[in-house]
Amino acid sequence: MKPILDTFQEAVQDVQDGATILVGGFGLVGIPENLILALKERGTKDLTVISNNCGVDDWGLGLLLKNKQIKKMIGSYVGENKEFERQVLSGELEVELIPQGTLAERIRAGGAGIPAFYTPAGVGTPIAEGKEVKTFNGKEYLLEEAIRADFSFVRALKGDVMGNLVYNKTARNFNPMIAAAGKVTVAEVEELVGVGELDPDSIHTPSIYVQKVIVGEQQKKIERLTTR
Repeated sequence: MKPILDTFQEAVQDVQDGATILVGGFGLVGIPENLILALKERGTKDLTVISNNCGVDDWGLGLLLKNKQIKKMIGSYVGENKEFERQVLSGELEVELIPQGTLAERIRAGGAGIPAFYTPAGVGTPIAEGKEVKTFNGKEYLLEEAIRADFSFVRALKGDVMGNLVYNKTARNFNPMIAAAGKVTVAEVEELVGVGELDPDSIHTPSIYVQKVIVGEQQKKIERLTTR
């Protein structure tokens, strides 16, 4: 059985200044919002955060950004975040933008124990600067290294006391690969169930990848609300 934590403050207490954190989610979908809030309250700084994007100005990772806790952001796009744009242009934030498929595969490779791989994405662009280029069957490919982190924060619909996780539809997004690529993975779940209550064929993240579990109610904000 995995530790079932009582508070989100306890869940982030081991995250020290300068840590590298992988954070699940796409936009505001599937983000571990309570873990992010707890990290904001703790005030941990000089963080390197790896996530698809950096939330919005007033929610998700945007809260850490606004609080000047992120030193470097590694992701695939800026999104709906004006503060992100402002910090990049002013030189306050170091940013590494990666093609989305490459980012996903670098994280997946990290969780699978694969140190690097070749991809055609980015050949002939600034992304290729300083990287090895090799030709296979007459086509050029870049060598990209795997990504791992000190911590992984993920969000799941259900988890059991062993740490097995099930995600909800598109909220799965980056969460399964991120869960596998952290030295310590903390899973924020909406519902905690007992052993055997999850269908084994429906489990997206096996318990071996998860070190800590905590239950949290989600606000599930919408990044951009479109109405008729």
